[in-house]
Amino acid sequence: MENEETLQTPSSGKFQGRRFSPITGKFAGVVVLVLLLIVPLSMIHTKITERGHYQSVVTEEIAQTAAGEQTLTGPVLAIRYHVKTPAKTYFDTYTKKTVTTPPQTEEHITVVPAKTLTIKGNAEVEQRYRGIYRASLFHLDLNLQGIFSLPADMKLILDVAKESKIIDASAVMLFGVSDLRGIDVAPEVLIDQRPMHFMTPKDTRFARTLQGNRLEIDLGALTFGTARDIDFSFPLKLTGTASFNIAPTAENNAIQLKSNWQHPSFHGRFLPRSRQIGDDGFTAQWEVSQLARNLESTLNGEEALGIRFMDPINIYLQSERALKYGNLFIVLTFAAFFIYEIARRRPVHFLQYLLVGLALTIFFLLLIALSEHLPFLSAYLAAAAACIGLIVLYLAGMFGSWRVALVFGGCLAGLYAMIYAILQLEDMALLMGSALLFAALAVVMLSTRRFDWYALTERKKNP
Repeated sequence: MENEETLQTPSSGKFQGRRFSPITGKFAGVVVLVLLLIVPLSMIHTKITERGHYQSVVTEEIAQTAAGEQTLTGPVLAIRYHVKTPAKTYFDTYTKKTVTTPPQTEEHITVVPAKTLTIKGNAEVEQRYRGIYRASLFHLDLNLQGIFSLPADMKLILDVAKESKIIDASAVMLFGVSDLRGIDVAPEVLIDQRPMHFMTPKDTRFARTLQGNRLEIDLGALTFGTARDIDFSFPLKLTGTASFNIAPTAENNAIQLKSNWQHPSFHGRFLPRSRQIGDDGFTAQWEVSQLARNLESTLNGEEALGIRFMDPINIYLQSERALKYGNLFIVLTFAAFFIYEIARRRPVHFLQYLLVGLALTIFFLLLIALSEHLPFLSAYLAAAAACIGLIVLYLAGMFGSWRVALVFGGCLAGLYAMIYAILQLEDMALLMGSALLFAALAVVMLSTRRFDWYALTERKKNP
């Protein structure tokens, strides 16, 4: 004899014996299937992560053969000077004697930023391929010009005690480029209208002044007693990968860049004062004063402004974001099957649930495979069409009705379209995803609001 379960109905207040169909068990089984399908979804996620890693490796390889991310620092003046400290006489309280120290000569280095620095340039971006993977390589055509202003009294800018005397001083113009391989042509530098050229460092005397790869121009000895302005200007053709940064070392920095790239990402310590982004590229302007930056931090590369030439559609990131909705696909589809099953009293086997769930899961594998060879939208449409077509054909045979199969197919198509819209609206992804979940819950609640669940679960007694 089958076990019976009794309950008290609110209308009668009496206990009535009822026999239930195993819908509760069916529901639990469907939940288990959903949990089991997390395994193939996790395997696909691992594959997406692996392919994304290959993309990063290719970008690094292209950077190693061409040039990596570029950061410009300076130009700045490094003034090396010798200071003579006069003899000092003082009373040593410990020895109770008068002590006289001889005169001393010490060497110091002080960094003097440019009074003004103007950088204007254009960046052309190209795609370099390694197999099916690609990286963004930029070619910068820059022009830099500025002024160093030296006062007549050098003690105003040098760290010298009042009683000490400056014996001599010499200046070297330093310019930092993070990857020297990216300099296409050695630039001719005009300093006070005299042509000069950068040289690579011959020693490490300025290694602490400007860290990393740097170029130098020896300006020779400095004269005292006369104020002097040193004008400089030079062009710079620079190649790099993915990202370009500028450390604004001058007292007043004005930077203007334009490019044919339509998808820039501005980052760093300072964002553009103004920018325009259109179909033909972007233009951006920065203005940074000495009040907004710390010179030491700027020289160390801790404060900079930058542009990242982002891939407009990172297929691995897009695929990974789409995969996050994989469980939602399966849950909503299984919920529709479950409601159809109990409403129409048309049983659906666990294996049929599983096969449809696997078809929904394989969509994400098709998406990442196709998107490596096709534009992301085309890959998305092809993968969605293949999976929806397969499921519709299967449901037509399973339910014995093309009409029901096409209704399910139309709902799936709408769901795929909604997910694609969420992927495109990154800033509104949470809002759109929440709205989708709310809409799905509303449909389930409204479509089942008149269900008598007790009647649906009650088995009819055999006559």
